[in-house]
Amino acid sequence: MGIQEKEFVHFLYIARGSLYETMTLLEIFLKRHWVPQEEFIAIKNETREIAKMLNGFINSIKINQ
Repeated sequence: MGIQEKEFVHFLYIARGSLYETMTLLEIFLKRHWVPQEEFIAIKNETREIAKMLNGFINSIKINQ
């Protein structure tokens, strides 16, 4: 794997970590009633799909090393 691929994978790990941090904040927002439950569910479903895409992308790059 070249330097560009390593940097890109590193970026994907950062993106995934940021997404998980956002998911945690979303849980806090729901508990504090800062976001309606319907909106929470919609956003959480979207973040799960994005997490799946990021994980798949990371795994595909690792496999092709």
